[in-house]
Amino acid sequence: MTVLLHALLLEIPEKVKTARLTLEATRGGHSGVIHDGVLESYPELKRWMPWAAEPQKPEDARAHCATMTAKWHAREELDFCFVRDDDGALVGKGGLHTIDWTLPKFEIGYWVRSSCAGHGYATEAAHGLAGMARAALGAVRLEIRSDARNAPSRRVAEKCGFMLEGILRRSRRDNAGELADSCMYAKVF
Repeated sequence: MTVLLHALLLEIPEKVKTARLTLEATRGGHSGVIHDGVLESYPELKRWMPWAAEPQKPEDARAHCATMTAKWHAREELDFCFVRDDDGALVGKGGLHTIDWTLPKFEIGYWVRSSCAGHGYATEAAHGLAGMARAALGAVRLEIRSDARNAPSRRVAEKCGFMLEGILRRSRRDNAGELADSCMYAKVF
């Protein structure tokens, strides 16, 4: 059986529970709350996220949801909305990206809306994603990449037990067009 066929046949949980959150697979019904969260958080997201170079329009959120659904089914990306259990609010998004099914290896990405920052939601969601990747997908390596200047993102990786493997100097351009360093964190099993 080919590696991709094996991945296509995996039963991947579309919901992952943590202490305070339910991570729900990104689907079309999420576009409105995603758009609201991105708009609220745009000044902060623009600093760190390559996809946030320009403000998001409602149709961009709908296209994002459709793309993430298609990529989920093709096993190219596994994207989730982080929903707070006590009130159903979207507190952030993220998932498993840069997938290599031959190992298998996944990169965990995340963002938390500005009004929810500082409450441990990114750490909780990253823990949940890591646990699901290990238990359900057999991950042998997980990675978190971060702009070297993004201290909150780096703290999440460290709190989740990821080790800094190195700083990739001048490895990317930020949304202002400046060269920036990237941190590579990893957890291996």
